[in-house]
Amino acid sequence: MIYVGVTGWGDHDSLYSGQIAPRNKLKEYAGHFPVVEVDSAFYAIQPKRNAEKWVNETPDSFQFVVKAYQGMTGHLRGEIPFENKQDMFTAFKDSLEPYINGNKLAMILFQFPPWFACTRENVEYLRWCKRKMDDLPCALEFRHQSWFSPKYHQGTLDFMKAEKWIHSICDEPQSGEGSIPTVLEAVNPDRVLVRFHGRNVHGWQKKNAENWRDVRYLYRYNNTELQKWASSIRKLTEDCSNVYLLFNNNSGGDAADNAKEMMTILGLEYEGLAPRQLDLF
Repeated sequence: MIYVGVTGWGDHDSLYSGQIAPRNKLKEYAGHFPVVEVDSAFYAIQPKRNAEKWVNETPDSFQFVVKAYQGMTGHLRGEIPFENKQDMFTAFKDSLEPYINGNKLAMILFQFPPWFACTRENVEYLRWCKRKMDDLPCALEFRHQSWFSPKYHQGTLDFMKAEKWIHSICDEPQSGEGSIPTVLEAVNPDRVLVRFHGRNVHGWQKKNAENWRDVRYLYRYNNTELQKWASSIRKLTEDCSNVYLLFNNNSGGDAADNAKEMMTILGLEYEGLAPRQLDLF
């Protein structure tokens, strides 16, 4: 099964008709796609009431990819707002309860920062993270090129397989050590994740600019690029039962359109989506 969606549901204007209230956007979104990434969980561990609301207003078959809190992946500057890491992980896992009870948790995404290099210390931290998450499905995404350097490439894949991580494959600008190549390997036979970050090399490098969030993911995939990816996705389905595709190229509002185009290319039609609002004309 191939599931297509985008990151977040608030900023995809092409999906929404008229002046739709922010609180109603997820209901409308769920009429277009069967999965979404909860990126708000990265910035703060969400109260369970939020997850309960989101679970309750989406169809039974809808799924969530929940992004791990930034304190868990080393993005957070300064001290974590918890007594210790154990408490932080416990709080995060507790926040997942509504997704789990509703059978709507596709996976938790651990995206590590560009400075998280392939070192013995970091490998041990990944082992520790996986133990703390118990048997919950967890995807692993790197940003430092060393993990897939010739020296460590196969070791990284073998490690993910042995530790039962889900591989988060990336399509992103190739811009030095702060980006990784596309590695088309499904290390988990049940699930694999592909995230489309766009190919804006210039924007990817503007990490310290004031408007970096506005340009980092400013990219629209053309049909040729998507067709090529569709071929790779079909091959992934030969080794993996469930392939999740998430488009994150939304600095210019292109993610939803590219996701829809990919669905057309792959010939995907989903049953059980939410009813969609209709325009007056």
